[in-house]
Amino acid sequence: MRNYESTFSKLLLVLFSLACMAFFALPLLWLLTAPFTPMTTLSVEIPDNPTLDNFRTVFKNEFAIRALFRNNLIIAGGAMLSVAAVATLASYGLSRTRIVGRDILVYVLMLFSSVVGGTAAMVPLFLLAYHLKLIDTHVGVILVMTGGLLPAAIFMMRDFVDSIPRSYEEAALVCGAGPFRIFRDIAFPLVRPGVAVVAIWAFVNAWGAFLIPVVMLRSPENMPASVALYSFYSEAGTPVHTLVSAYAFLYGLPVLVLYLLVNWRFGFRFFGGIKS
Repeated sequence: MRNYESTFSKLLLVLFSLACMAFFALPLLWLLTAPFTPMTTLSVEIPDNPTLDNFRTVFKNEFAIRALFRNNLIIAGGAMLSVAAVATLASYGLSRTRIVGRDILVYVLMLFSSVVGGTAAMVPLFLLAYHLKLIDTHVGVILVMTGGLLPAAIFMMRDFVDSIPRSYEEAALVCGAGPFRIFRDIAFPLVRPGVAVVAIWAFVNAWGAFLIPVVMLRSPENMPASVALYSFYSEAGTPVHTLVSAYAFLYGLPVLVLYLLVNWRFGFRFFGGIKS
């Protein structure tokens, strides 16, 4: 009887897992087939005569192509570099410096970044950027995104830094190395997988951001792809499915390529790999 119940429970679990996989796989299948279909709908259809006309039409839209291959790369690349650099240095300082209430500080930063974010923080952020003359600039968008992503990035990086045995640094101190050289030659090479994970995480978040760019940017020349996607809507506000799917396909390729590269080189680990 118990074996029967155990088998039945496993069967239900497998069926539930398959249903969840189908639920999430159908939109991906649509994204893989719709761009190559002359007349697409919201249903998944394997095209009889695949075509690249949708991509040709998309590449004729200078506004959308500039947003994807210039503006998005500037915003996402700038946020990735700034978040990775500041989070690495901050996490190393928090890990190696004795500060009263250090752990509480990190958790408070995480709490406020989760609670006070999104639409709740846009008014003060907009006013701050306005007084600093950063409205309608990529620098302003990058700084706002960096500030929003830093608490979680520092939290992730601390685990990588904490995994480095202090004996490595103490041996370097005995040999006469200074703090900067210890960080450059010992700590940084060991936490490079963590830096790569945080960098790609920041890139993905900045690449798909919509709220901050649409609030802080004014000129069409500076808009990212998340806003330019609406240029493939008709005057009545309905999407042209063939063009939207083709543009979304191009929109998702850089993130997929970066994920595969980083996963192949470092692997996505949210924990340190060195044990003292």
